[in-house]
Amino acid sequence: VHLVESGGGLVQPGGSLRLSCAASGFTFSSYVMSWYRQAPGKERELVARINNVGSYTTYADSVKGRFTISRDNAKNTVNLQMNSLKPEDTAVYYCKVQPGLREYWGQGTQVTVSS
Repeated sequence: VHLVESGGGLVQPGGSLRLSCAASGFTFSSYVMSWYRQAPGKERELVARINNVGSYTTYADSVKGRFTISRDNAKNTVNLQMNSLKPEDTAVYYCKVQPGLREYWGQGTQVTVSS
């Protein structure tokens, strides 16, 4: 299993970023995919989750209405569109899958929201 995040960067408050996670090594269309984030000094937290066919999504209260998770099963990618970004969204963002008993994580992509 291999997960590679991309799309992070520095953005001003109110701006947007689109994160992508490219997956390989498992049957992507069979599993829930999740985005997590970890800010300095804080625990890793769930940001959004999407079911295997993309018909059901859940979000942390802190990002509802601003972030949208989506997936493309033909391309084995899961995306996170982040709008109206706030300084408190600053964190390393990770995608995660659990195709069995073990969890797999990507290396993370840094998102910094600052003026």
